[in-house]
Amino acid sequence: MSSNSGATLPDRVEDAIVFAGGDPVPLGVAPLLPADAFVIAADSGLAQAFALGRRVDLVVGDLDSVDLDQLAAARASGSEVEAHLPEKDQTDLELALEAAGRRGARAVTVVGGHGGRLDHLLANLTVLASPRWAAARLDAWLGDAYVVVVRDEAVLEAEPGSVLTLVALGGAAQGVRTAGLRYPLDDEELAAGTSRGVSNEFVGRRARIELRSGTVVAIRPDALPAAPHPREG
Repeated sequence: MSSNSGATLPDRVEDAIVFAGGDPVPLGVAPLLPADAFVIAADSGLAQAFALGRRVDLVVGDLDSVDLDQLAAARASGSEVEAHLPEKDQTDLELALEAAGRRGARAVTVVGGHGGRLDHLLANLTVLASPRWAAARLDAWLGDAYVVVVRDEAVLEAEPGSVLTLVALGGAAQGVRTAGLRYPLDDEELAAGTSRGVSNEFVGRRARIELRSGTVVAIRPDALPAAPHPREG
């Protein structure tokens, strides 16, 4: 691994945005992202960041798919570049999440990482749900879809009738309770490999999901043009 820095980056941050590669991100995502977050581009995610008008603090990855002119522009603007060998055991997204974790980020929003290859999308979802990031609140914009990783509880907002899907990853989720959804769960198990949590609906403008153990991804498949940032608790 090698790196270069045009500016001194903070050792600790509260919020981070990770831009991943994949299909172009809808421009409607831009105003929904935290304005003062530490910004990390995972390889070709640099193009996503530039498209949404974000300056990048750190570029991470094997740099096999990044636009070289954009990389030069990032370096010139003071971005640090952390280059890894192509023969690595982790995806660029994982490396970017690790970089956020090293800086103690308490909230991380991933933008991109959808489209292109189905295996990449599935791998990215499992990476987001990994217990390695349990210390941070994770959400993601994957195309028009908005994803929240729920490990204990989360509150989401949407228009009544909006679809919300709950999927357990990494094993069964226990003690699942929901409020504000048409088909509630009341201290129940949501098993991995089941479609029980697919296509639920908001009955009002707020929905709460609580877990006793396990990990659930809450997915709003058509969240744009507007969706509030999740609030914990």
